[in-house]
Amino acid sequence: MASSPRPGTGPTEEFRFPGNRLGLPEEGPGSVSGWGRRVLALFLDWLIAGLVASAITSQPLWAGGNDYSIAQLVTFFAMTAILTGLAGATIGHRVCGLRVVPVRPGSAGYTAQPGLLAGVIRAFLLCLLIPAVVYDRDRRGLHDRAASTVVVRR
Repeated sequence: MASSPRPGTGPTEEFRFPGNRLGLPEEGPGSVSGWGRRVLALFLDWLIAGLVASAITSQPLWAGGNDYSIAQLVTFFAMTAILTGLAGATIGHRVCGLRVVPVRPGSAGYTAQPGLLAGVIRAFLLCLLIPAVVYDRDRRGLHDRAASTVVVRR
């Protein structure tokens, strides 16, 4: 944030660090995830979806083509929606030490699972890509805001 010539007019208490407004810790388990882990988790999930799509279409990963691309996108959507909604993390999230938690009053300290509807909303918007790269101060993309979720460290 821009500094002010008057002392004591820096960032407000509300915006000290990502997740502060949500009641999350600044560091450690339960804190908002950094970008590196999130991108790595996304890459791993996309690779796994590609391997499954390769088996479904009987084409190698590098072959591409419409059948393979559609199969990979559908596999990625289904895998992300179901695993995020019911287990709170995809395979990539688990490997990278992340989880997706709901942002709701009374969600037992961010330990509850998001639910299948939130998983479907989040996965659909993630497949569109644009909502994932537009984010707020708490590092929540539009897909997270629409599903009322946040990605935190395990």
